[in-house]
Amino acid sequence: MILRLEGNKVVGVKQTIKAMKAGTVKTVYIAKDADDKFIQPVKLLVEEMSLELVYVDSMKELGKLCGIDVGAATAAVLKN
Repeated sequence: MILRLEGNKVVGVKQTIKAMKAGTVKTVYIAKDADDKFIQPVKLLVEEMSLELVYVDSMKELGKLCGIDVGAATAAVLKN
């Protein structure tokens, strides 16, 4: 199990999509319990851009991985 996402990252659907469109994303993380209508655009872009995708059990757990005290639907680790 990962304790913390390493490197520069963005948190949240809007920031993840923005970073993906800019071509700076290495890995995308999606919470399994996130509302599908919010994360659907992220899933489509991941597929379209052939990015690495990792599912995390819950929004709360993904928030902890990102070092924040609230849940997160998506996050992305950026390329160096």
